[in-house]
Amino acid sequence: MTAARPPEGARRTLLVTRPRPQCAAWLARLAALGVPAAALPLIEILPARDRGAVAAAWAALPAADLAVFVSPNAVEQFFAQAGAAPWPADTLAACVGPGSAQALVAHGVPLAQVVQPAADAASLDSEHLWSQLAPRRDWAGARVLLLRGDGGREWLAERLAESGAHVDAVTVYHRAAPGFEPAEAALLADVLAAPSRYAWLFSSAEAIGHLRGLALAGQCGIATHPRIAEAARSAGFDPVVLARPDPEAVARALKAL
Repeated sequence: MTAARPPEGARRTLLVTRPRPQCAAWLARLAALGVPAAALPLIEILPARDRGAVAAAWAALPAADLAVFVSPNAVEQFFAQAGAAPWPADTLAACVGPGSAQALVAHGVPLAQVVQPAADAASLDSEHLWSQLAPRRDWAGARVLLLRGDGGREWLAERLAESGAHVDAVTVYHRAAPGFEPAEAALLADVLAAPSRYAWLFSSAEAIGHLRGLALAGQCGIATHPRIAEAARSAGFDPVVLARPDPEAVARALKAL
């Protein structure tokens, strides 16, 4: 079923489904582009249950050759336990998206030590990050910290391990189903009642799973990766278009819808 068109002259409101701490920055940047948007977080971010493991990762950081951050949430939750520790001069920080890179720099990681996919990469994912990391050095014997939530970036960890690196995965946060605030619950009800007035922005397939059981016919979406787009279509969204995870690209995708 194809999504209904909005009324003539109307513009769809973009629903930003990222975790609540990231929504404000996205809404501000979208507003500056003239994009009507609202926050509807579909993932709750909780601190790591084992805070000792995060502290141990900080203690091991100066001896690490590389720290891989799976998302902006990993950056924020890891640095929440940084104390006064500066970023080590010989440790690279890797990530797949501009949001994570910006968060790293904001927390004091020198931009020259941040590795991410090329600006013109076809998509922002582990594969394109590895294309930047692989030629950077001989990874045999390298010590790598993989800083993540409940899993993530297994493919990248496998490539590093195959290259001889010692990869230590550390859970620095946990993901959970959203606990909607009253205004968010009211927004969701309106979205389900009037799908032609909205478009969803998805940056996580897990977030889409939290909509399971809802009537999603007539809903359209923007996804930041082909695998996320596939999950959205499987959930009933139609049409679903792709966009890089930056507000300018998303604004263009919304206009195309």
